[in-house]
Amino acid sequence: MWSVGHDPEVWAAGDAYEAYVGRWSRSVAREFVRWLDVSVGGYWLDAGCGTGALTAAVLELADPAQVVGVDPAEGFIAHARTRMDDARAEFRVGDAQSLPLPDGRFDAVVSGLALNFVPDPRRAAAEFARVAAPGGVAAAYVWDYAEGMAMLRYFWDAAASLDPAAAERDEGRRFPLCSPEQLARLWTEAGFAEVTVGAIELPTVFADFGDYWQPFLGGQGPAPGYVMSLTDEHRDALRDLLRDRLPARPDGSIPLTAKAWAVRGRKGTGPSRSGSPSDSV
Repeated sequence: MWSVGHDPEVWAAGDAYEAYVGRWSRSVAREFVRWLDVSVGGYWLDAGCGTGALTAAVLELADPAQVVGVDPAEGFIAHARTRMDDARAEFRVGDAQSLPLPDGRFDAVVSGLALNFVPDPRRAAAEFARVAAPGGVAAAYVWDYAEGMAMLRYFWDAAASLDPAAAERDEGRRFPLCSPEQLARLWTEAGFAEVTVGAIELPTVFADFGDYWQPFLGGQGPAPGYVMSLTDEHRDALRDLLRDRLPARPDGSIPLTAKAWAVRGRKGTGPSRSGSPSDSV
């Protein structure tokens, strides 16, 4: 996941991200790799690797020769290195808009829950095409913030009912890339062939209201950043309204769902790849 400095709108600390959406990121990453249905082995790039959820899924399900994870947040890279005990995984600090990697080196280029945070997604998609090997696959997925991410849909609807200005910070409004039409267009314009878009849905069950609410106090990301900008009185009002609105089972658990949109395509064939993905330009 992309990060810049200490802006609360974006992510930089691995622990805060894990508590908030990292637990769901691991589940959607595994479903994405299964949906991708790429032959096992080969060299993979995880662009915007964050804390390593997608890298871990690739290692578990695709048996790659190597996975290189790239992210601009040093905190995320440090977290990923700590949790990934596998010699096939390598992590680097870098920007998707200017990947520090050679041309045509990866059999699969993937990106999980990151493209909507990139300032110029078209430039990033062009970089994915550049580093993909001829005939290689490029794919990405993003949360459906507008409708499919229930934990945030409840949050922003409640926030806007108390503070209409909060609607302007809603990811569903701010990230138009998070739709099947926009993703397909992005991949097609980058020159990929056989472009396909699909939905990945999964349950997100919270043990109780505290399990839902506490991660919003972490202060990083659009919604937690908004929560921590509020006065104590306003924050308490938002908490109480959410407690009233969220569906709860008799045992107190809160059953929600999350949906991501995924896109994949293939780079045209050409000269064969040479060298390893770790080679410098």
